[in-house]
Amino acid sequence: MASTRQISGPCQAWPEDGAFIREVLDRIGDKWTMLTVSTLGAGSLRYSDLQASIPGISQRMLTQTLKHLERDGLVTRTAYAEVPPRVEYELTDLGRSLIDAVMAMAEWAATHHSEIAGNRAASELTGVGRAKAAAKASEQNSNSR
Repeated sequence: MASTRQISGPCQAWPEDGAFIREVLDRIGDKWTMLTVSTLGAGSLRYSDLQASIPGISQRMLTQTLKHLERDGLVTRTAYAEVPPRVEYELTDLGRSLIDAVMAMAEWAATHHSEIAGNRAASELTGVGRAKAAAKASEQNSNSR
């Protein structure tokens, strides 16, 4: 007798909008988006200051991230008619509503980075999935001799 499949999780609450919600989660869960939103949480910044505040982000990736955030209404871009031209980016009210969630994720990552690094190192030694099972079987065979 086949058992009944149990389906759970947050996706069950949004069957009609599921694809769009997953798309939004993909956008706001992206590392560059999270770092950009958390950096702009302190206030508006010029492009160059924003880039300098996010180590490792390329000009292309920052430009792409800002365009997506602006499109989604999370960031505003203000261009000033000055010489040289000045452009500032700032979170909208919608963007500011993400700050607590983004900072909670960043704090979690900072708190658990050592544990995760240790797990990754252990995984490098033991492997995962089939490789891990094969390594364990091989170890058991050599121990039984």
